[in-house]
Amino acid sequence: MKLSVFTVAVPDLNAAELASAAAAAGIEGIEWRFRGIPEDALSEQPSFWRNNRCSIDPDRWQEQVPAFREAAAVHGRQSIALVPYLSCGDLPAAEQAFQAASKLGASMMRVGVPGYDRTTAYPELYAKAVRYLNEVQDMAKQYSIKAVVETHHQTIAPTASLAHRLVQSLDPEHVGVLYDPGNMVHEGYENHRMGLELLGPYLAHVHVKNAGWYVKEAGNTGDRAASSPSSGSDLPLSTSWQCHWAPLTEGMVDWVQMVRDLRAVGYDGYYGIEDFSGVLQSKVMLQHFADVFAAIERRINEEEQA
Repeated sequence: MKLSVFTVAVPDLNAAELASAAAAAGIEGIEWRFRGIPEDALSEQPSFWRNNRCSIDPDRWQEQVPAFREAAAVHGRQSIALVPYLSCGDLPAAEQAFQAASKLGASMMRVGVPGYDRTTAYPELYAKAVRYLNEVQDMAKQYSIKAVVETHHQTIAPTASLAHRLVQSLDPEHVGVLYDPGNMVHEGYENHRMGLELLGPYLAHVHVKNAGWYVKEAGNTGDRAASSPSSGSDLPLSTSWQCHWAPLTEGMVDWVQMVRDLRAVGYDGYYGIEDFSGVLQSKVMLQHFADVFAAIERRINEEEQA
């Protein structure tokens, strides 16, 4: 089982520290965050999406990429992906990111998908995305880097089936899907095995995290977990439901079954940790991830041999 880490999840580590911690935990691959740090965030404590010290700045990528590539190489790690935050339709930004990914030695890169907020109809967003992805496919072929569409809430690709609809006319050698079950807890759940079977050759990568739905009652600042809104007929009408990130072994994604399903469809790629729960310190979280997945692998191997 091949493991990787998306550096958005380890904001307090710099590139060298992350590569060292990944090596110590037996995590082979690194997915580098490609986003600058806002000027007003530099004095803040490290955080996932603002002052993230393990990020490559798109405005300084030519000077920074060699140092990030070297950090991985020194510790025997592989830079498997560049993960930018691209807007659908922004081809110049996409090409810049492909150039950076190529210099990094990455084999995958996330590309843009339109968000969905009810202000623009899905058919219009879909048409825009397909035009963009056809252009992106040409770049992916040129740079020999697979472009991946992520299953992500609040976009037009929250499910495997909707992600598949975006890429189905494209060449899976050059364009694929980053499958993220944790995101699909927020929005987009489908039977995982069915979705993976549908994706077929487009399944390119998997992100590992967890989330859960929690009930929050009026006048109560605490949240308590529950299985589904419909299960609480005795809850007051003021009850609201919120989805929050959760530790890897505590959310709604059953990662043992998830790995069974991935094996069943022949997936042999990386499992990339992207834990946003903030419960464990970064280095401890990486080792916990490696330990949990080693235990999952042992369990499933035993099941298959029984």
